[in-house]
Amino acid sequence: MKNRSELREIVMKILYQIAIYQESDITYNLDDLIKEQMEIDNSFVKDLVTGIIREKSNLQKIANRYLINWQIERLNKVDQAILNIGIYELLYTNTPSIVAINEAIELSKKYSDEKVSKMINATLDKIFHEEKDHE
Repeated sequence: MKNRSELREIVMKILYQIAIYQESDITYNLDDLIKEQMEIDNSFVKDLVTGIIREKSNLQKIANRYLINWQIERLNKVDQAILNIGIYELLYTNTPSIVAINEAIELSKKYSDEKVSKMINATLDKIFHEEKDHE
């Protein structure tokens, strides 16, 4: 059984794959994409992926509101996926805020450079302080 950190990494890979398919105008079946990454059905993965897809437009608006001198569309697809996971977990799940932010930072340390990790950290921290306070 994979831990939540490993499952978030799988979610990131699925979101990346979806972005590539959409960019290339390739049709896909979401359940099949998830099954390719997971041997057994996992509701955590499925809930995160479907929630992020459902809220993508809103997640991007929120990201763009807090990214300084950047737009989420300018980030590479991996960094977009990581940021979307972090924002979604912060605002739409019961994941403790510190965990949501830390997990996104750990993913970015593994898959991005230090500059991007710092940007993701700063963006999620601002979202936490601004958006969570207004709930």
